[in-house]
Amino acid sequence: PCFPEMLKGKRVIVTGASTGIGEQMAYHLARMGAHVLVTARTEAKLQKIITRCLELGAASAQYVSGSMEDKAFAEHVVKEAEVVLGGLDMLILNHVGNSYFNYFDGDVGHVQKLLKINFLSYVAMTVSALPRLKDSVGSIVVVSSMAGKVGFPFTAPYSATKFALDGFFSSLRQELIIQKVDVSITLCILGFIDTESAMKAASDVVLVSPAPKEECALEIIKAGALRQREIYYKYAATKIPLLIRDWAPELLDYLIRRSYNVENLKKNSSV
Repeated sequence: PCFPEMLKGKRVIVTGASTGIGEQMAYHLARMGAHVLVTARTEAKLQKIITRCLELGAASAQYVSGSMEDKAFAEHVVKEAEVVLGGLDMLILNHVGNSYFNYFDGDVGHVQKLLKINFLSYVAMTVSALPRLKDSVGSIVVVSSMAGKVGFPFTAPYSATKFALDGFFSSLRQELIIQKVDVSITLCILGFIDTESAMKAASDVVLVSPAPKEECALEIIKAGALRQREIYYKYAATKIPLLIRDWAPELLDYLIRRSYNVENLKKNSSV
């Protein structure tokens, strides 16, 4: 079947769905006739998004609002999917906590908080979802970043959480294959995307032009549906630096430093 058809009637959780790539994924899934359960912190935004999802043709659309800093909430979202959707076919983990785009300020507490939101809640949701995904021969989609493969300046806490996702989910994928468990794990390596938060924090510092969030969201869903191991978006902009990393890491570090206008770093800008 063609890829959009593959999602018709599928039961999908999208986290971090109130803005940016998550919001766009919810709309794409709605157009494909999926059952969508969205989550984020802001209830008012989620209400608007499910209204729009129903207009676009979602089989059903529901939301749960809360903070992923709370492990119990992360687990509750998956339980809610079982109640309102009767199971789960795809878990799209996309949420991130607020961080800053600047020199590392030495705040260890912030790193700890970000690890809870950007990493540990992904693990908690996966543990809750695995029994349901085994039943449905489902998929886990983990939204990561170039900052989870390469050391970029000004994103140290964020980068740490994305590296952690790569380690955990790449390891888990191997274990599922060894155990012959047919649940796919897709890791998404994204470059600079034109989301509101990224543009606000980094648009006048990063000298690279951003890629569109709508297309990015579609590529992520496609990769999940086709059970791909990893996806790079945009492909050349993310894949070529990683080839350089393995052969000439110092050259890549230098090229990365050249791609920032450090004079334009804002004071305490958050992403």
